[in-house]
Amino acid sequence: MRINNRNSLGSGRKGVLNMDFHEFQNRGQESNSLEMASEFGLTLREVRDLKRQLERS
Repeated sequence: MRINNRNSLGSGRKGVLNMDFHEFQNRGQESNSLEMASEFGLTLREVRDLKRQLERS
């Protein structure tokens, strides 16, 4: 079967914001916010907000 560029882009996504939240949780326990922001391409504020939301759930 033929796969075009759109299909490969769509199937390669990992979820919301194109990131894996399980990986975010695992790395959140062992690294600081600055390292996580640079690795996931987020701002420090977004990392802080995600950590707060994950603590609530």
